[in-house]
Amino acid sequence: MTHPPLDSAVELAIEGLVQHYVLNQEKYKIFLNGMRVLTEVSPLSTLIHSSKSRLKDPEHLRDKLRRKAAKALKDGVEFDISPDNLFERINDLAGLRILHLHTHQMEQIHKHLLAALEEARLPLVEDPFARTWDDESRAYFASIGIGSRDSDSMYTSVHYVIEANTRTKLTGEIQVRTLAEELWGEVDHSINYPHPTPLVACQEQIRVLARVTSSCSRLVDAIFTTHADGMLRAQAVHTSATADAAPAQAG
Repeated sequence: MTHPPLDSAVELAIEGLVQHYVLNQEKYKIFLNGMRVLTEVSPLSTLIHSSKSRLKDPEHLRDKLRRKAAKALKDGVEFDISPDNLFERINDLAGLRILHLHTHQMEQIHKHLLAALEEARLPLVEDPFARTWDDESRAYFASIGIGSRDSDSMYTSVHYVIEANTRTKLTGEIQVRTLAEELWGEVDHSINYPHPTPLVACQEQIRVLARVTSSCSRLVDAIFTTHADGMLRAQAVHTSATADAAPAQAG
């Protein structure tokens, strides 16, 4: 998909925004390092399988700004992103992704991540939210106090938009998702980013993969739930047997 032609003044403004970001990338590196440290702090670190981080590629920023300018043109509104508000309006210039094994870890991850952000004085810009298309996931996130937003592209991930503890006002994003959801995300990103594939067959297969991914996440959740239940039952049997044996030994 190509962008509609943009006014030369808008193209010039976009180029200025990209250069403004490039000139401030060292500040974003400091911010991103502070975000990475969060994943090394116990007990949060014990819940994490792995993490990924990156600064946004300037070319991807240029493309994103062009898409926003094209949408503004289509909607008949002004393209109002400027160097003064770029770092507040574009929240994913610095990004950290936290990966974990199963959905029910999210309650503890959410709790400890919020505590770590508060300790590091990295305030939330808005309430955390989950993007999801799955009703069961939506209900689970609601049960642990995380609101949800619909995801037309069929991905599930919890988003935390935070502000840097730096003199320059910067914002960044932390995403938390399961390993299964990461697989779907990587495939979708390869095929559909920055522009959706025009191939209907690929679009359909990616939507099928989203449903398979959801089933995979549900199966992994069930395995960990039944394992925990089985261990509790075994411990209860052992405790009971030990208690029964104690009087006999005493006699």
